[in-house]
Amino acid sequence: MLSLQEISDRLEIQDLVHRYAQIIDAKEFDLLREEIFCENAFIDYSAFGGSKGNLDETIAFLHNAMKIFPNTQHLNANIQISLGRSAIGGEGAKLDSDQAIGRILCLNPQEMQLPGHDSHIFFCGLWYIDHYRRTRQGWRIAERIEEKSFVFNAPDFGAT
Repeated sequence: MLSLQEISDRLEIQDLVHRYAQIIDAKEFDLLREEIFCENAFIDYSAFGGSKGNLDETIAFLHNAMKIFPNTQHLNANIQISLGRSAIGGEGAKLDSDQAIGRILCLNPQEMQLPGHDSHIFFCGLWYIDHYRRTRQGWRIAERIEEKSFVFNAPDFGAT
């Protein structure tokens, strides 16, 4: 049975995951620094050809890369959270009430601007593999790694 603290922690982390999606879709990337990630976070978007690095590098990447996507929707579901697992050490990691790990399903339809003012909608399916840390500001993401599941209806730049 979950304690009230565990229920609260899970809900706070779930809200953090949903707020991340809202910030990305609104293209308010600088808020990631204030509301979502730890200062020394590591973010790996390389599964889809994106950046891999610290928070400043990630925010710079998002400001540049997301210009070609006028509309996106990050739907987070199947939120699996394990409380009390140290972000370092994986399986068998020490119990720590200020750490948690998560596996989050994300379905991400994106509208992409193509040459000639046309747009194209495609879907990315992925998992976020997260490590969370409780901070003075609340729960934050200390590490996020994207794990690719699928891409549907990707634009064909080779077509004539």
